[in-house]
Amino acid sequence: MTFGLALGDLCRQHRSESFNSLKQALTSSPILTYPRTDKDFILDTDASNEGIGAVLSQNIGNEERVIAYFSKSLGKPERNYCVTRKELLAIVKSIEHFHHYLYGQKFLLRTDHASLRWLLNFKEPEGQIARWIQRLQEYDFEIQHRKGTSHGNADALSRRPCGERCKHCSNAEKKFGIEIDTSVKVLTTTSVDPWSSCEIQKAQLEDPAIKTILEKKLMSADRPSWQEIAPESPATKRYWALWDSLHLKDGVLYRRWESDDGRSCRWQLILPKSRILEVLRETHDSASGGHFGVMKTLSKTRERFYWDRLRADVEKWCRECHACGARKGPKTRTKGHLQRYNVGSPFERMALDILGPFPVTTKRNRYVLVLMDYFTKWPEAIPIPDQEASTVAEELVRSWISGYGLPMILHSDKGTNFNSALFTELCKLLGILKTRMTALHPESDGMVERFNRTILNHLSLFVSRNQTDWDTHLPLFLLAYRSAEHEVTGLTPAEMLFGRTLRLPCDILFGRPSEMPSSPNEYMKNLETRLESVHAFARERIELASERMKTRYDSRATDHHFKEGDLVWMYNPKRRRGLSPKLQQNWEGPYTIVKKLNDVVYRVQRSPNAKPKVIHINRLAPYRATDHSSM
Repeated sequence: MTFGLALGDLCRQHRSESFNSLKQALTSSPILTYPRTDKDFILDTDASNEGIGAVLSQNIGNEERVIAYFSKSLGKPERNYCVTRKELLAIVKSIEHFHHYLYGQKFLLRTDHASLRWLLNFKEPEGQIARWIQRLQEYDFEIQHRKGTSHGNADALSRRPCGERCKHCSNAEKKFGIEIDTSVKVLTTTSVDPWSSCEIQKAQLEDPAIKTILEKKLMSADRPSWQEIAPESPATKRYWALWDSLHLKDGVLYRRWESDDGRSCRWQLILPKSRILEVLRETHDSASGGHFGVMKTLSKTRERFYWDRLRADVEKWCRECHACGARKGPKTRTKGHLQRYNVGSPFERMALDILGPFPVTTKRNRYVLVLMDYFTKWPEAIPIPDQEASTVAEELVRSWISGYGLPMILHSDKGTNFNSALFTELCKLLGILKTRMTALHPESDGMVERFNRTILNHLSLFVSRNQTDWDTHLPLFLLAYRSAEHEVTGLTPAEMLFGRTLRLPCDILFGRPSEMPSSPNEYMKNLETRLESVHAFARERIELASERMKTRYDSRATDHHFKEGDLVWMYNPKRRRGLSPKLQQNWEGPYTIVKKLNDVVYRVQRSPNAKPKVIHINRLAPYRATDHSSM
């Protein structure tokens, strides 16, 4: 009887030790690790008849690492829930528990309950389910179904290890309050400090460049001769040149650095090559590193460490930092050559744009439809109530085509109203070639953009204090612009279109001699001759102005061309509601060059399954960054 009791005590002690060893392994490195702000979180949840469990993890390197655990036993009312409601409860409670990690972050939610993939699309949810779904809408996550056989991590945390009649488990639950809430939070540090003197000395001895110097320092303080060092690597020779400033502290090699005046000194750890990535990640990529530039990172690193080619490594690390490139933009930018399109006759090519929104006027107008001919520079500015495709198409026909006929080419930006099915069909029916500029490159339509600025300058001078009468000033603005000499053509738009100047109110006020009347035939002949002369003169002026502009623009061009398969950054600033554009990253990458469409326009693609984009070369830059978080 005594032997049986002793054996039972021994078994219980053995089980207790095994359990403690397992618990220690699950709650310490390498199973558990610190959270990384540059990595997306993964939340695995599960529910059983007894409780719910969750595991928060991240993909770091090539493996999934645990950040924290969570489990909670179910109360009596909760145990009566259906399976779907229990699984939904596990999601809600787990997300609430890890709120400080997940709020404001996009994360992946994995569950072994397939129906929860349509969690946020429940038809007319009511009561508790509706409140839970409303609570979850505060978070940004994607739901993914995972087979139960692959979902053991969260499944184990949701279950009771023994049956309900197990006295040992019942007593443990009462003792530790497991029926209320249990969670294993954040991490405990590993038992072996990787930065202890012993571990650093071991790493230095494993570094071929440092090993020889450290071994000789350990044997003798006397500097070895050049003959002994001659067979070694160049890096070892450079360390040998610093022999007098190298010292041992607890068996670890340090460099003693002194300022020029000798008033200050610091000890720099001779860093093994195997530790360089970890140090640079901390001194540059971490929150305390700040993603600063080369000089600040170099100063912060030199304050504590020294290794061969330290400056070159820091410069390369900062230059290839993906996060810095996405925020600050790549150092090497590209600028293409100016592509010219000179027109030679009226209404050969026409530009249109939408200006606004403005304050709503008494006539319910809010936008201005701007149309302009590339050759004559004749403008139209039509106030419209909205920028719907139907409104734009109707005004184009009523205000321009009915008065001046059909243009051959219509050029606009990539606005949805100009590229809608209705507008595209209208151009097709009327035989108009529709072209558009590349995104975020307004220089492609510089003429109309400059005219928009002229409109705004004029309206700001004449509009009332409440700005609700701006549409009443547009007719006289157009009269002023059409009768003013254009810088490029050297003629007024009216002379280019009608062969004569417009009669203005100042002519009535101050008087102006009228031209001698002539017969219709003579007038027609003179008008034809005058228009031919005017247009020939304008073509020469346009060609000269275009040549000057191209020379000035191309002086800043980079002559950089991409080939198919090249990796590039793409400038893509975004505006998101509730987020400050000043805190967003404006560069995305890497994109792959799919095809070169012309000298300055490329088709790029983020991934093989992504939608291709047509981008101007000015928004592209060579991609030379490296994602340090995956190293």
